[in-house]
Amino acid sequence: MTRIFLIGYMGAGKTTLGKAFAREMNLSFVDQDWYIEERFHKTVQEIFAERGEQGFRELERQMLHEIAEFEDVVISTGGGAPCFYDNMEFMNQKGETVFLNVAPDVLFSRLKIASQNRPILRGKTNEELKAFIAKALEKRAPFYSKAKYIFNADELEDIYQIKSSVNKLKELLGL
Repeated sequence: MTRIFLIGYMGAGKTTLGKAFAREMNLSFVDQDWYIEERFHKTVQEIFAERGEQGFRELERQMLHEIAEFEDVVISTGGGAPCFYDNMEFMNQKGETVFLNVAPDVLFSRLKIASQNRPILRGKTNEELKAFIAKALEKRAPFYSKAKYIFNADELEDIYQIKSSVNKLKELLGL
């Protein structure tokens, strides 16, 4: 039975690497945010707006406990999920946790492109976005660092880098 939790900041590549890794290993793939959206027929942003951050984080925790019962799965968690309640300890008990560590400048490049699709980033200047990322990473580092494995996910820009990263992740996890 395999259960792997991918954690990291938005833009770290949890979904990109997670899907490719799951496919290579013949495992299911679950993106926690997508799972929540499917279950509640609302976007994460809509749920956040309706329930506030506290309400969303409680729901996120409940859904984490639900998907943590799945077997033979790679789970891409929400970027903030490891930072609330006992979520990090819970994931460490339920499976393998991998922190996708990405250099801030790489995150900036990825998120700059996707900023219009992410309401929390929309309208930020380059300097504001860089500062926002740096502050968030600093705040989340104590939680992310509790992962059993730390994986450099800087290189996920094309199919060759993704394939190479899948192989490196397999090696890291001893699979």
